[in-house]
Amino acid sequence: MGAWELLLVAVVLLLGIGGVLVPGVPGPWLVWAAVLWWALQDPEPVAWWVLVGASVVLLVAQGIRWLLPPRRFRESGATRRTAVYAGAGALVGFCVVPVIGSIPGFIGGIYLGERLRLGRHGEAVTATRTAMRAGGWSVLTELFACLLIAGAWLGAVIWG
Repeated sequence: MGAWELLLVAVVLLLGIGGVLVPGVPGPWLVWAAVLWWALQDPEPVAWWVLVGASVVLLVAQGIRWLLPPRRFRESGATRRTAVYAGAGALVGFCVVPVIGSIPGFIGGIYLGERLRLGRHGEAVTATRTAMRAGGWSVLTELFACLLIAGAWLGAVIWG
């Protein structure tokens, strides 16, 4: 697979990760489709293992999401800006501490967005708790799964 094709797969992966934060956009499906396309183009066994792993991770994430309360992230008072901060925090956390750093990064991003919006620490903590209870865990589950898949893909491309 050429560099331009790999770049296109990376762009679709990023769109899928961003799509997790936007209601109505099938982010996990875009991530899975990008990995599928890459696996179909790359004859190496590692590509197929990454695809199988991605399928399992997304199925487990969907199962966990069904156990969590329905998504009502918006109804908690969180704005689009808060969702952007949460996503950026998860991405930064994922890069700083691979895989598990996305969880504190996501929560920290919500806190930062709410702190900037509300201005006080106590109100921001309360808003962060409310946002996480109202659907933040559901969003975090999908986002974590997609970041995990993107990390596996990146590792396979670099070391494969």
